[in-house]
Amino acid sequence: MGARFEALDELFDDTLTLPFGDTEYVIPSPSAEDGLRVQKITSLAARLQAGGEAVDTTLLDDEEERDLLALCLGPVLDEMLSDGITWSRVRHAGLTAMFWIVSGPEIAEKYWKTGGDPSLMAPPNRETRRAQSRSGSGTANSTKRRGSTSGTSGRRATASGRTGGKT
Repeated sequence: MGARFEALDELFDDTLTLPFGDTEYVIPSPSAEDGLRVQKITSLAARLQAGGEAVDTTLLDDEEERDLLALCLGPVLDEMLSDGITWSRVRHAGLTAMFWIVSGPEIAEKYWKTGGDPSLMAPPNRETRRAQSRSGSGTANSTKRRGSTSGTSGRRATASGRTGGKT
């Protein structure tokens, strides 16, 4: 007999709740087809960025961007627009939902907390990591490295047993 798991509905809530002041918007998980479309769009942008190309934010025209947000926010998009939520906040909610769909709740929460500033999502650069390691634990390694014992430096004995440089 095969393994039997708990019902998936009992394991997690597949909604995302975004607070706007006293109002909370509950974004439902998209259909599998819509989720795959969002995944395809975002993976294209990720491949461009990984290849060193700047992501062209004009890849989507206004209608395509609205369609992407509609895929991510579902029926909540119309609710937010009818409630008079500003475009920048609707867009932020839509992109947060996109991160939720593609990468899960932890990444979505991290994006939500950035207020839309992508530089706050980036891992620290080398200089920041160095500064953190210098001020980190405060325990520097003061033990000197042992010198090479390979015999490639210093004077070598010649066949006659004499040491010296040039003959």
